[in-house]
Amino acid sequence: MKELAKALNKCTLLRDIPEEQILEILKSINYQIGQYSKEQTVAFEDEECAKMGIILKGSAEIRKTFACGKTVTIDRLHEGDIFGEVIIFSDMTRYPSTIVSTGKTEIMFINKDDIIKIASSNQQVLKGFMRLLSNKILVLNNKIRNLSYQTIRQKIANYIIEEVKKQKSLIIHLPFLRREIAEQLGIPRPSLSRELIRMRKEGLIDFGRNQITVKDINLLEECLFN
Repeated sequence: MKELAKALNKCTLLRDIPEEQILEILKSINYQIGQYSKEQTVAFEDEECAKMGIILKGSAEIRKTFACGKTVTIDRLHEGDIFGEVIIFSDMTRYPSTIVSTGKTEIMFINKDDIIKIASSNQQVLKGFMRLLSNKILVLNNKIRNLSYQTIRQKIANYIIEEVKKQKSLIIHLPFLRREIAEQLGIPRPSLSRELIRMRKEGLIDFGRNQITVKDINLLEECLFN
């Protein structure tokens, strides 16, 4: 039980709560823990979502499969990440995408009534839930803004600028593989690579395998308006 409390202390919902209080919360609710192997489906697209999931160990991917057969990785979930919390409180209670385990993964599931119960009885949990939803809205707004950009350079520049803000450094570590970044930006991977090379030649950035160094943040911001 103590190991479970330590794992839950990593998630946004419960990170400000002492482990002793988390243990008390666990005693007051009904929860389930699922074990998943690599490439095992956690939830299918259009499946009814009745519970919130918390990644305790391992990782998973949110994937969207299109009619043409192509599958795009929308997001990655790591230890402490939460999914389903927006869906269960919405009018559309079905998963919009498929969630697949990418390794040996352990996930805790909490139903809607228990979420309401602990949030109404613990102000820190309520604050954590509001923070969680607010962060999701900000991420969604950024994705919508990125869709408004017309050129590949604008999309890449916006992505880099947002990561600079998030990581608070002009040297950013890429959280995803380039293939996944290209999928998120909605551009072909070869086009992403070609544009990065052009931006390096022009002195905007430099890059290695897993990081990008911003050479001139002002010029990079100007890319958004050209």
